Amino acid sequence: MEPVIFEERQTQIHRKGTQPFDLACNKDSLAGAVSQRACVFCGSRVVLYPIADALHLVHGPIGCAAYTWDIRGALSSGPELHRLSFSTDLQERDVIFGGEKKLYRALMELIERHSPKAAFVYSTCIVGLIGDDLEGVCKKVSKKKGIPVLPVQSEGFKGNKRAGYHAACQAMFRLVGAGDTTGISKKSLNILGDFNLAGEIWIIREYFKRMGIEVVANITGDGRVDDLRRAHGAALNVVQCSGATMDLALMMEEVYGIPHLRVSYFGVEGMAESLYSVARFFDDPEMMARTRELVREELAELYPRLQEFRRALTGKKAAIYVGGAFKAFSLVKAFRLLGMEVVLVGSQTGTPADYQELHDITDEGTIIVDDSNPLELSSFLKEKDVDIFVGGVKERPIAYKLGVGFCDHNHERKEALEGFVGMLNFAQEVYNTVMSPVWQFVPRKVRKAA
Repeated sequence: MEPVIFEERQTQIHRKGTQPFDLACNKDSLAGAVSQRACVFCGSRVVLYPIADALHLVHGPIGCAAYTWDIRGALSSGPELHRLSFSTDLQERDVIFGGEKKLYRALMELIERHSPKAAFVYSTCIVGLIGDDLEGVCKKVSKKKGIPVLPVQSEGFKGNKRAGYHAACQAMFRLVGAGDTTGISKKSLNILGDFNLAGEIWIIREYFKRMGIEVVANITGDGRVDDLRRAHGAALNVVQCSGATMDLALMMEEVYGIPHLRVSYFGVEGMAESLYSVARFFDDPEMMARTRELVREELAELYPRLQEFRRALTGKKAAIYVGGAFKAFSLVKAFRLLGMEVVLVGSQTGTPADYQELHDITDEGTIIVDDSNPLELSSFLKEKDVDIFVGGVKERPIAYKLGVGFCDHNHERKEALEGFVGMLNFAQEVYNTVMSPVWQFVPRKVRKAA
């Protein structure tokens, strides 16, 4: 069928092989198109909420706070203050007369009750409109309570999700540099852009430990305020979700001279190359030898299992629509390892460089899309007759209504997909989903059989 595309969206959709590659991105979402992209506040809380021993207070109406409670499967090895959602619950009277007094009282009470290491205060749309002095209130409370109280300038109307990432990085950077770096190894790093979904950051930390590397700070999954304060003592920043935390890596490079590497922990190729690139950075032959042995051991166990899945999945079609484009690179390679064809790939927050790389690694005929909407995605899934759709919570209903298998690669998942063991979990889930006999009974399959 011919896909239904709004005229204004034409520049954000590309079919590889039909014309020179030129994809517009990072634009405001099209009004009325029910965009998959979220607001500035969403972007900021995605990055900051996994800091487990900090207080997170949403200054705004209660509806915004409903968007935060346990929104991620971000696990903690200790405190779980991040799983609570607090709001100043601004009402009509507060909008008229201002909400600064209410914010002050809320912060004082919450800090007294929960004794956090720091507090993040998120500005919402209405706060941006009425002009509350967030910075002033935070400074006043910080002085009285003796902990960092950090304003997050995340008014939703200021832009899109990427602007929220920037607001979060600016808030975190105010912590960096305040801690003691004594005793940090010269072979050390910070993990940026991993949110410890289903405990994934623990897998990655174990790999680095086996290589002989100290991890100073998790930013931000299973994160701690004190670790952030001493993160400037690390020798390297490794950045996984580049859209979310690259700004912080660049700030730390400019001020503290800490270099960064972009890495990916998804898929065999991405995981192995990430470990090798870190070992190459430290230029230590013994570390490189340990890394090779680590990869060899993991692949010896993984590859035989993958070959079993590949025999069944070869030739099947996959579609990908995720938040960050960097994650999409690894998914394309992971499906290729399973013998599957990626026919649609897109993201909410990709940059021109991200989409150029997606164009380079995908096959002819692949649809590449930025900030898509349900109407487009539905059309593309039917046009390409895909067997599995990888996305997040907003894409799941689209897949199931069309009778297409779905793999959750978003915040709510409970199974680790990072690392070598994560690739095995991913392959198992794809196999179980694609090969399920239920799909022979969905309308599109029945019509094709007839």
